[in-house]
Amino acid sequence: MTSNTPNLAPGLELLSEHACFGGVQRFYQHASREIGLPMRFSVYLPPQAAQGPVPALMFLAGLTCTEETFMAKAGAQRLASELGMALIAPDTSPRGAGVAGEAESWDFGVGAGFYLDATQVPWAQNYRMESYLTAELLPLLGQSLPVDLARLGVFGHSMGGHGALTLALKYPALFKSVSAFAPICAPSQCPWGEKAFTGYLGADRTTWAAHDAIALMAAQMKAPFPAGILIDQGLGDKFLPTQLHPGLLEAACAQVGQPLTLRQHAGYDHGYYFILTFMADHLKFHAAQL
Repeated sequence: MTSNTPNLAPGLELLSEHACFGGVQRFYQHASREIGLPMRFSVYLPPQAAQGPVPALMFLAGLTCTEETFMAKAGAQRLASELGMALIAPDTSPRGAGVAGEAESWDFGVGAGFYLDATQVPWAQNYRMESYLTAELLPLLGQSLPVDLARLGVFGHSMGGHGALTLALKYPALFKSVSAFAPICAPSQCPWGEKAFTGYLGADRTTWAAHDAIALMAAQMKAPFPAGILIDQGLGDKFLPTQLHPGLLEAACAQVGQPLTLRQHAGYDHGYYFILTFMADHLKFHAAQL
């Protein structure tokens, strides 16, 4: 695969590539029109991509993570190679915007974009992760790499689990499958979400519903993902009681008849050892739908 040099779109720069399980792990940078700054992302292409476009799965990482975290820690490439599935991991926020206070706390600003388009000054100019992912990055990948955007799934962890759920619910024509590890299910009702939404969207809570999985699910007229949604949650997760609220998502899914598999695991915490343990189940879950 390493000899299969892609036809890069203008402005897309290949930073590095590494042979991996018969395929290739790549890291890219490009000048983003939506963000107004350089953005980085990573892609794993399985060996099957040498023959033509393959289904793809986008992973949205959690607070403080980068485009490298998932690829380095999650152990997903081996099975993705066997399944013939590409993996995509964007960064978690703009970097270098120079907004006052953007690097002062780990749960807001840099590394904490919450996968939405900010509406409040000074964040609105650069913090546009929702439009960046859906309107810019994915079309760029379809243009430049052998990925089949008609067979695209999304999953994520924590803040990224929130992003996976909300973007899947808002763009069902784009994402054909969705799952999450320890997602922030009800950001309007937890400290992380309240802090981020107040800063990015303002104090008017009625504007928050468009970025809250509970509200988005409750607004559905029928099950948006009839093949099901998969959620894994560790019961040893210190953030479970105050930040994550999977029970609220379970109730919202039941209300609209959305099949949900919520698996709760004794002893597992919020970190990547938990993700690593159940990664294969998520890849197979998406592969069966894509």
